[in-house]
Amino acid sequence: MERDAIERLRAQIGGPRDGALLRFGLGQALLAAGDAAAAAQAFRDALGFEPDYSAAHKLLGKALEAAGDRAAAAEAYRRGIEVAARRGDRQAEKEMRVFLRRLERAGG
Repeated sequence: MERDAIERLRAQIGGPRDGALLRFGLGQALLAAGDAAAAAQAFRDALGFEPDYSAAHKLLGKALEAAGDRAAAAEAYRRGIEVAARRGDRQAEKEMRVFLRRLERAGG
């Protein structure tokens, strides 16, 4: 089921619906399927379309953490916190602060 959704999303890349939301959705599907490295790239691609996409920063951090790249995950959270604070996205800012703190406590 997830693989079908992933393939449908990938088929839209480069088309008229390509953009931050498509890449974000692809990243979510890949992360749910356990492909953290590909999910991280999809979230990076989403941020290429929309650098101030708070949710993409948050899930990029999650994907990088799942892929074992704790330093990059911490940096993604830090950038995401800055973006969220600047945009007034308090909930995302708060969540990423919690994720970053947990990561730092765990030695990341």
